[in-house]
Amino acid sequence: MSFESLGLMAELVRAVSEKGYSSPTPIQTQAIPLILEGRDVMGSAQTGTGKTAGFTLPILQRLFESQKKTDGRRVIRALIVTPTRELAAQVAQSIEDYGKWLPLKSTVVFGGVKINPQKQKLVRGVDILVATPGRLLDHVGQRSVDLSKVELLVLDEADRMLDMGFIHDIRKLLALLPKQKQTLLFSATFSEEIKKLANGLLHSPALVEVSRRNLTVDAIEQIIHPVDKDRKRELLSFLIGSNNWRQVLVFGRTKHGANRLAKQLISDGINAAAIHGNKSQGARTRALADFKLGKVQVLVATDIAARGLDIDQLPHVINFELPNVAEDYVHRIGRTGRAGREGQAISLVSHDEMKQLKDIERLIKREIPRQVIAGYHSGPVLNGTAVKTSAPKNARPAQKRQRRGGNANRRAAA
Repeated sequence: MSFESLGLMAELVRAVSEKGYSSPTPIQTQAIPLILEGRDVMGSAQTGTGKTAGFTLPILQRLFESQKKTDGRRVIRALIVTPTRELAAQVAQSIEDYGKWLPLKSTVVFGGVKINPQKQKLVRGVDILVATPGRLLDHVGQRSVDLSKVELLVLDEADRMLDMGFIHDIRKLLALLPKQKQTLLFSATFSEEIKKLANGLLHSPALVEVSRRNLTVDAIEQIIHPVDKDRKRELLSFLIGSNNWRQVLVFGRTKHGANRLAKQLISDGINAAAIHGNKSQGARTRALADFKLGKVQVLVATDIAARGLDIDQLPHVINFELPNVAEDYVHRIGRTGRAGREGQAISLVSHDEMKQLKDIERLIKREIPRQVIAGYHSGPVLNGTAVKTSAPKNARPAQKRQRRGGNANRRAAA
């Protein structure tokens, strides 16, 4: 199965290929043809299943095929509503990436930042708007957005929006939209409230269901090492060296941080490479190939760049930093323990990441065991059961030299 066989136009297939994807995921295989047909869709899926591309690709194609302007000005024809600004930014980036060869314009609006720059982009006109409910209503109130020409509506992670108390905002927004439109609703669960919302919103919807991938993680040993924030890099090097791990996928939050961490690991005597969105496709392909062949011991990745990575028999995943979106944790650790094999997922958690940790444990419905490595954590133990452990004695010389390197190295890792 290829993306082209799903009915996608050449410009979109080219953009997907440039992102390094050659075959669609199950939800993309199911959803893309239905959306291209103009059907309403009710989807059961979560972050990490390829859901975002599953709706952004066909939306881009439908908008291109029905491209029109009103009074010489672009109007919002597709509205995508998400519960969090992190997810909104992620969806907006996907639209930008996949729509790079199409003459469509998009923007994203969410709270926590100044509203005037957003208003200026909206006034200039966009075809696609990605938004969080609260900030979108702010723009409605300031008359900087017109939703009367919307042809396609997406409610992404609808269950999460309801959990966060956005149901009244959603209903206000729905009242501003045309009755005749194509609607796509995605939710990890179908609660009674979600079903009620869908019944009043969708017209003869097609049901697309993808199992909640990676939430069954029985084969994965999950461990948290509480650690002082400025000792994370030092502990990471120590764990890799003392255990003689030969293939480790490490996740960080930012492109810059991934580059910096890879360089620091190399200085510790560990063969490492970074993979992220700023790397060329050729560089990313080479780094992944070297990692699979064992030429690179540690691959440091961001969540965006790691999408689509398929690494057989990967034994270790390390969260150098916890993700801001809890579902991304499930997606990260699901890269180990595949096909019935055992795997280990370790998270290096500092005290300022407690909110992310609580969100993750709420999602997976379990408390992750804590193990304190002696000498790397000086603060109070993170909430939960902690097991005091001594650091292994067979640390590699590279790590011993690094630990004697003094405060300069520790500052560099902060």
